[in-house]
Amino acid sequence: MKSYFLRRLLLMIPTLIGITLVCFIIIQFVPGGPIEELLSRAQAAAVAKGGGVDAKRAISPEQIEAMKVYFGFDEPAPVRYLKWVGKVVRFDLGTSYSYGEPVWDVIVSRFPISLFFGVTSFFLSYLICIPLGLLKAVKHGSRFDTWSSVAIFSGYVMPGYALGILLIVFFAGGSYLNLFPLGGLVSDGFANLSIVEKGLDLLHHLFLPMFCYMLGEFAFLTLLMKNSVLEELGKDYMRTALAKGLTFRQALVRHALRNALIPLATRASEIFTLMFAGALLIEKVFDIDGMGLLYYNAMVNRDYNVVLGIILLSSLMAMLGRLFSDMLYTWVDPRITFK
Repeated sequence: MKSYFLRRLLLMIPTLIGITLVCFIIIQFVPGGPIEELLSRAQAAAVAKGGGVDAKRAISPEQIEAMKVYFGFDEPAPVRYLKWVGKVVRFDLGTSYSYGEPVWDVIVSRFPISLFFGVTSFFLSYLICIPLGLLKAVKHGSRFDTWSSVAIFSGYVMPGYALGILLIVFFAGGSYLNLFPLGGLVSDGFANLSIVEKGLDLLHHLFLPMFCYMLGEFAFLTLLMKNSVLEELGKDYMRTALAKGLTFRQALVRHALRNALIPLATRASEIFTLMFAGALLIEKVFDIDGMGLLYYNAMVNRDYNVVLGIILLSSLMAMLGRLFSDMLYTWVDPRITFK
């Protein structure tokens, strides 16, 4: 078992190299770059002043060459990639073109927000979906099962950002009720509030976006749990347990429940990637400056160091999540072994 996990850890190194190399190659073929972005801003500034001066005339060729040297684009692409890998080995992701700060600092400043939303929505989904799926399986075919399935599927087919817009319209000062704020994480006078008031204010702002974050995962986990329990209830060991005198509830809790949790263990690996994946459109709707919005802005502004940094860290967390999922397998069902 230890050798298996050790091999998986060692395989992460060439996998990360392959992922970042492919992404780096793709970036080379994407039109534009940080220099072109600066030139376009200079053009926009010239037009705003009413002079109509072309950006390439406003910025001399010597200045453009100096910018290439500053950003490292005066060297061939293979050399730039090897230098970037050398920095990564020293835990340096480079400097952001847009923010002028180390990529680590840029990511860390947004990371707590996505971490909170990702981890909180993950645990809330599991805490609600496991008992709900179990109850739906026990009451399979009943009115409760039917109407709860209708509600779950209605939420599942609606994108989170679309639901966010509807919630704002109906509950956040739109055409109807004004129960929640339009967006953001805290109120303007947050620093002057007491600890209890700060907690209530934060929950007040988080309620609607958290609901949208949980929507898709909530429906999937509930149905996965229900189907898994139904499958276990039809197996021979359940009939044997009942024949030996156990009540249905005892057989369900002692035997079926633990086996039914095995498929859900595969989804547990997502806790490592939720904090980096983010929900771009949800963050845009509720004005939340998290990792999803950071990645989008980095792509738009051609901030390739930030893009590669997020890809590297999210890929690493995804592989660690798969490894964590395998560990959960062995904990939920000790009969499972990896060689």
